[in-house]
Amino acid sequence: MAGPIDFYFDFSSPYAYFAASRIEQLAVDNGRLVQWHPVLLGVVFRTVGTAALTSYPLKGDYSFHDFERTARFHGIPYNRPPRFPLPTQVAARAMLWTAEHVGEARAIELAQALFRAMFVDGVAIDEEKEVISVGAALGLDPDALAAGQDSAPVRERLRAETQDALARGVFGAPFMIVEGEAFWGFDRFNQLDAFLKGALQRKGE
Repeated sequence: MAGPIDFYFDFSSPYAYFAASRIEQLAVDNGRLVQWHPVLLGVVFRTVGTAALTSYPLKGDYSFHDFERTARFHGIPYNRPPRFPLPTQVAARAMLWTAEHVGEARAIELAQALFRAMFVDGVAIDEEKEVISVGAALGLDPDALAAGQDSAPVRERLRAETQDALARGVFGAPFMIVEGEAFWGFDRFNQLDAFLKGALQRKGE
């Protein structure tokens, strides 16, 4: 099998939620695997000197409208969260702990459930009790998940994931890298698909 798609995301990004709902099928269609990397966009933004789309005048109103329009266009359930954006450290750490101690497949299942909890059900996933509740509904041990996500090794793993993302040129989410080629945004999925199918070559090839 060819190399994996590295998928960088923050749970507070609507576009990352849309991407998360489609990327596994895109990978299957092209004989690839996906490596999921939760990162903290707040750290990324501070490092590169930017901010969330919704924090800018004019662009913010447009972005909220585009989130809803994009969801309708792709047939993806979406409701604007009551509070947005939210800190996502707990959700990211819960996924990382699950990947290491339960398995990658269950971690992806948890990630997708957390995205739906926030962007469909309006759950405040910055609260530990809500993240643990989502995990428990999937059959994860709530006590182990609560302790694990708050452990020093998992906290360090999230810091490392975010720093690694910056080192690879990640400046937003969703961000996909495959075979050294970077794609930023859910609206680049058609280009990503074409690249995986060999229909879109790198510059100079």
